[in-house]
Amino acid sequence: MDPTCHLPVLKDEVITCLGVKAGQTIVDGTLGGGGHTLAISEVLGNSGRLISIDRDATALDRFEPLRGERSIQLAQANFSNIPEVLDVLQVQEVDGVLLDLGLSSDQLADHSRGFSFHSKGPLDLRFDTSEGEPAWRLMERLSQRHLADLLYEFGEERLSRRIATAILARLQVGPLQEAAEIAGIIEQVYPRFPKQRIHPATRSFQALRIAVNDELKSLKLALSRIPDRLAVGGILAVISFHSLEDRMVKHTIRGDERLTPHSGKAIMASEEEIVRNPRSRSARLRWGIRKGDGDE
Repeated sequence: MDPTCHLPVLKDEVITCLGVKAGQTIVDGTLGGGGHTLAISEVLGNSGRLISIDRDATALDRFEPLRGERSIQLAQANFSNIPEVLDVLQVQEVDGVLLDLGLSSDQLADHSRGFSFHSKGPLDLRFDTSEGEPAWRLMERLSQRHLADLLYEFGEERLSRRIATAILARLQVGPLQEAAEIAGIIEQVYPRFPKQRIHPATRSFQALRIAVNDELKSLKLALSRIPDRLAVGGILAVISFHSLEDRMVKHTIRGDERLTPHSGKAIMASEEEIVRNPRSRSARLRWGIRKGDGDE
């Protein structure tokens, strides 16, 4: 298996906002390429405990050689099931939880699952390929109206109806599975702009990915359940990459009576980081601190 090509976003800022200290117990709810996990592990030292989980079994396998002698426990799970993972490990409460909601560069490089617009593989888009259905199959069974509604709701795609019409017209000809072909159909629908910042298929792929992985439901469930497993003063930190996630994170943390939200604006990547890692441009880091009994 190839080594990771993923660069962790806002790595130093994550360590600072989580307030990581030697001897703490921390959960990295989205292992990905392992960059945040390794950075947290360095600070925790041998006296700390780090639990890193991911829905994607490939991420866990790829990280195994990087773990070395570090005291890191790995588990395959949805981050909405962090309480169950902690129960299995007999951990009652933790000092911090990190959720990085971004797509891993390793997943983009895996052409067998179609995360890349240039992939010749099928448009699968699932994080855990052992459950659910691939995106191409979802498109096959949706009506034109339902596909358009999905692209608009989960991708905020303003041309959702035109894109759905083009995809359904192509499906009348025969099977449509290849990610690159689907991206090409969407690109043809879009008017030509000389300085378009993102690929025309970005929002549609995002919408389909959210749908097949049930991402917003998982995030909502995680945000509701994780605070109960934080120690007093423990921190829940979340990195989001699009407005649907960010709005949910912001409003949920601010409205949760168990948490004191960070009072400032969301933390964003520096210009230096954006140059080094362009994917960090859209990252937003927000967090909340677990209150004690009687805290207001």
